[in-house]
Amino acid sequence: MQEHNGHLFVFAAPSGAGKTTLVHAIVTKHPELRFSISYTTRKPRRNEADGVDYLFVTRREFMRLRDQGEMLEYAEVFDNYYATSRSQVEKHLADNRNVILEIDWQGARQVRESMPECITIFILPPSVEELERRLRDRRTDSPEVIERRLRDALSDMSHWEEFDHVIINDDLSRAIDDLEAILAGEGESTSTSNEALRRAVERIVA
Repeated sequence: MQEHNGHLFVFAAPSGAGKTTLVHAIVTKHPELRFSISYTTRKPRRNEADGVDYLFVTRREFMRLRDQGEMLEYAEVFDNYYATSRSQVEKHLADNRNVILEIDWQGARQVRESMPECITIFILPPSVEELERRLRDRRTDSPEVIERRLRDALSDMSHWEEFDHVIINDDLSRAIDDLEAILAGEGESTSTSNEALRRAVERIVA
């Protein structure tokens, strides 16, 4: 086992909760953070670049890397595979860098098994209605895909209790403040053991 000096922060969220926006905002504000770039077998969207947004690979290449033990976690989501590079994460941690992973709840569960010292954060929308509005406003998916994403999002939201912290992404600046507190080793108000937070979350996911 390598000795890790940095901290690993694992983010997950249902589709449309604003996870990517929040993660990019915190990385922009704190350039010392290392944003782990995931492998994926899906095709790039118009505004995405290989090596920046994702590491785009074929299914054959993905399976080769997986079989070599390069994947810290992987999952199949919307008929495509996604994974985190173990070597990339371990190098950053060994260099005393804090690392952010942006993955799904299944991947977060796998990372916890490999690196139980990681800090896990789940991002929620302020309501199911707002989640649906955000998905439709993207205008990148067909109505059928949006309905599927909504169903899957509701299922994903049921896993919030598996995480150390929950951030309700209603106001971006407040969500960033909550996240900064977690990165600083604080964040009692977003802890899943906080009763006020639990009541707020249960109103959303009920």
